[in-house]
Amino acid sequence: MKAIICRKLGPPSVLRLEEQPTQHISADDIRIRVRAAGVNFPDILMVAGTYQHKPSLPFVPGFEIAGEIMEIGNNCTSLQLGERVMASMRTGGYAEECTVKLTAIQHMPTSFDFAEGAAFQVAYSTAYVALVRRADLGKGETLLVHGAVGGVGLAAVQLGRALGANVIATVSTEEKMEPAIEAGADHAIPLSRNGFRDRVKELTHGKGANVIFDPVGGDIFDESLRCIAWGGRLLVVGFAGGRIANAPTNRILIKGCSIIGVRAGEFTRRDPVRGQENYKIMLRLASEGLLKPRIHARIPLAQASEAMAELTKRKVVGKIVLIP
Repeated sequence: MKAIICRKLGPPSVLRLEEQPTQHISADDIRIRVRAAGVNFPDILMVAGTYQHKPSLPFVPGFEIAGEIMEIGNNCTSLQLGERVMASMRTGGYAEECTVKLTAIQHMPTSFDFAEGAAFQVAYSTAYVALVRRADLGKGETLLVHGAVGGVGLAAVQLGRALGANVIATVSTEEKMEPAIEAGADHAIPLSRNGFRDRVKELTHGKGANVIFDPVGGDIFDESLRCIAWGGRLLVVGFAGGRIANAPTNRILIKGCSIIGVRAGEFTRRDPVRGQENYKIMLRLASEGLLKPRIHARIPLAQASEAMAELTKRKVVGKIVLIP
């Protein structure tokens, strides 16, 4: 099979498409013919060596895939050859084939194509763990979503809408306002104007946002603390903006708010029972048409480095997927 290999750490340009031997599967493994692989910002960090999980070199990047089952271990009696499935993992997705444990498999919604299946797991599990498990977002509360037209941002907008929240989205340009509204945001604020604090205060009649979903960090985090409601929850999802902010404890005290870290993958690893409950609910919402990934581009597997570089330009709306 062919796979994208990282043999040294650095920018996406260090990646190469190489022939790899087919892996032997154990009794608890499933081999999948990869039809699509999701591209995520942590893939870029992992190749650069700056992500919290640092696999040994060489490795194949890729957190999520969708495809067809082509081989089943002896202990995996609940699946059949040829089934359309999704799978999530820490590495291994950028390849023509992928071997995963049975516990990593999810059945794909019938309404999804392979690209949508590959774009679903990381973004929507992050949004679900953040909004439901960590923030306990309530119906009628105001949810502020930053980076709202990225893959995880759109997932948070859609899920917030499904949970009955009033959703405010921030986007980098006016051109991105429409996709945020289409995803379910009640209001979209372009950051190309004068920030978002005053507009959030205006839209909430001075109260501020109850829950803030922040995958950007830096200046966005700083300004978020200036428009959070009393008792609000600020979700630290990532640092796509590049700067890791320092939380001013005096402002946290005055606002009576909480700063909450979100690691969806770690949540599932530490609590697999509730992790499976998360997926069950997400798949039900997807089957009802309430959650559906937006595919920005389908790019050939051989162009993985170009796809990852495209993600860093902040012009992607939704998710990029690789097609072997």
